[in-house]
Amino acid sequence: MKHSNLIPFGCVIGLVAGSAVFAYAPPVLADGVTAAETYAIVRGGKLYDKWYTLSGGGRPKGTHKAWPKSNTKKKGATTHHCKSCHGWDYMGKDGAYGSGSYKTGIPGIGAYAGANIAKITAVLGNAIHELAGKMPEKDMGALALFVSKGQVDMRKYIDYGTKKPMGDANKGGAYYASVCSNCHGRDGKKPKDMKSFGKQMGNPWEVMHKILNGHPGEDMPAMRVVGPQMAADTMTYMMTLPK
Repeated sequence: MKHSNLIPFGCVIGLVAGSAVFAYAPPVLADGVTAAETYAIVRGGKLYDKWYTLSGGGRPKGTHKAWPKSNTKKKGATTHHCKSCHGWDYMGKDGAYGSGSYKTGIPGIGAYAGANIAKITAVLGNAIHELAGKMPEKDMGALALFVSKGQVDMRKYIDYGTKKPMGDANKGGAYYASVCSNCHGRDGKKPKDMKSFGKQMGNPWEVMHKILNGHPGEDMPAMRVVGPQMAADTMTYMMTLPK
């Protein structure tokens, strides 16, 4: 997605709220995505991360029936996360999860980028995913919208060979000091129950996803509106923080 000439994140929230009160269409952002859609895409990104934290359906019991028997390293609720099968980079077997403890051989969701929302919703509710009835219809729509319009080609921003983000540390330092440090501290070690950024950068695809969409169940703001290059710059700076 291109993110030039976007309005500030705070304005997005105001416009979403405003569109519910006043009868006017919200402004259109880059690639024809409206402010209201951006709000839904961000929620969809969190649902992709850990849907049951937000939907109130309760933590799934047992290992997902579609989880391949060839992978014995993961089991239980973790196997019900969208990202566990399709990857933080949305590429599944063709991306970062083509190897390692999350190797499943399952394809990514790239084929559904730009697809009809109803078509994606039907897939989410089919016999494989069985999400219909487990999350509200509105959340099903948000997750479908994320799949259709929220995917980012992380190959443009992360070197898959070195796992290093391709950004400008100087620019990233300014972003981090202005926004991220308010919650994570100057050295990236806050909050105390979170791994330091130095350690988290071992999975840069997860970090980028969370920068753009936030973290389910937490107050972390989604920075999607300023784009993936900003995220890559910030991550490049984060590589300099203590491990």
